[in-house]
Amino acid sequence: KAKGQKGKKITLKIARNSIRVTFDGGLRLDLSKMGIATFPKCILKLADVDELDLSRNMLKKIPSSIENFQKLRWLDLHSNQLEELPKAIGTLQNLFYLNISNNKLTTKTLPEELNLLKNLHILNLGLNCLDSIPTSLGALKELREIGLFDNALTTIPNSVKKLPKLKKLNTERNPFPDSTKQEEHADPIKRVETLYLVQEKDLCCSCLQMCQDERDKLKKLNNMTPSPSKKPSFPLLLTPNSSAKDNQEEWRL
Repeated sequence: KAKGQKGKKITLKIARNSIRVTFDGGLRLDLSKMGIATFPKCILKLADVDELDLSRNMLKKIPSSIENFQKLRWLDLHSNQLEELPKAIGTLQNLFYLNISNNKLTTKTLPEELNLLKNLHILNLGLNCLDSIPTSLGALKELREIGLFDNALTTIPNSVKKLPKLKKLNTERNPFPDSTKQEEHADPIKRVETLYLVQEKDLCCSCLQMCQDERDKLKKLNNMTPSPSKKPSFPLLLTPNSSAKDNQEEWRL
């Protein structure tokens, strides 16, 4: 349990007892939900782990010494109180998975060095305070999934949307303007290069006659369209508001 604002103190013994073997034979240090308020320095002696889980704690800062974990391929920091990330995070070249969702990160406190994580496949930035996404994230060519949900984004850079291996981009619950939606569902007329509108008096006799013939054909087609028939009734169908209401369990089966 957390001890007030100071949080729980993690000893080297506690940390060693929190190491688990992953399904593929790697080592995972799981210190999630431990009430930790400051990064435990003792775990630097366990820097050879493949996975580090510090999620669901009270961490406000990750030190530059995170660069000691050079074997890390999986780093989970979600649901803390992080306001910034160290530039040293860009040195973790083996990182495959990075979850920093549900923190207090802003666009300004996202280190540019994130674009150095060339092997990153999954990046979760959801539930933060981001008002824009750095275009430099477009350098992460191996990204398959990006979480950007629940932020203050109004646009997504093309460099990110057009990542070659991107399969999932979650941008739900962001204040995108209506114009963004209109661009996604653009009216086909926008694809017409040139559209000329002229008055009848400006047409020659043959062109005017051709237009009038086409208009007459259209009118005939509209007149031939059958009017909608009366709403069909199906007296034999039982509905929950009919006699079937008396034996609902039976008709639901």
